[in-house]
Amino acid sequence: MGASFLITLREGLEIAIVLAILLSYLVKSNRSNEAVAVWRGAGAATVLCLIIGVVIHLATGGLHGSAEKAVEMVIAAAAASVLTWMIFWMRTHSRSMGAELRQQVDEATTSTALAAIAFVAVVREGLETALFLLSAENASASGSSVVFGGLLGLALAAVLGRLFYMGGNRVNLRTFFNVTGLLLILFAAGLVGKAFHEFREMMSIETGWIWQPVWTVESGIWSSGTFYDFMKGFFGWHAETERIRLISYFAYLIPVGYLFLRGAKPTTSVPAENRESVSTH
Repeated sequence: MGASFLITLREGLEIAIVLAILLSYLVKSNRSNEAVAVWRGAGAATVLCLIIGVVIHLATGGLHGSAEKAVEMVIAAAAASVLTWMIFWMRTHSRSMGAELRQQVDEATTSTALAAIAFVAVVREGLETALFLLSAENASASGSSVVFGGLLGLALAAVLGRLFYMGGNRVNLRTFFNVTGLLLILFAAGLVGKAFHEFREMMSIETGWIWQPVWTVESGIWSSGTFYDFMKGFFGWHAETERIRLISYFAYLIPVGYLFLRGAKPTTSVPAENRESVSTH
């Protein structure tokens, strides 16, 4: 549940920020009557993402044996790759996102063009969310907890988005995206380890030093139960962790975490008006 909550909270807030920027700029531009086009585009993107997510879930849910392991391996690897790209992309572009969206609104002379701007922005985040939730479900093997955590994350994102819209001209989101980015890197590291685990099971590899467990926990909260499911789904913990899984986990976590933390530290002092933030107006 923790992984799905964080995923939908972050992705949902990104969507809320985009919509807040679009809607507030329409009001400022005396085009508030065109806001319905933004909602129409966002609604269409949401429906499309839900349909695609359900179709993929149904298509992969009935697989068994090597085919199932292959799909889970691909989903885990793809989710880790996209998640990594998204974290660094957002940190790089958050400063200019508001200006870019306002420019697109200025260039959109029809309701259809406005709907298309909202559709593209929401469908990108929505498809990423669907992919991440599928990987979270495979990692935790608990569909109900993933759904519940995801809905909680979306609900909180909606509340924060509303506060963001009402909060004035500038809201600094640096801390939020730095903290959630670091947590999602830990989640992505678990997905990388899981991809190698699924590869081993797909190939039915049972021998070899690198494929053998580093540890085996047979009892207690680290082997089963709610806490175990949380650690497994969020951080990639497993009661029987192979060496390849542990090695790949840190082979991803150390360099990616280093690059993220190094980039997150401001190198020079900058005026308040130039700090990394997103403006709604």
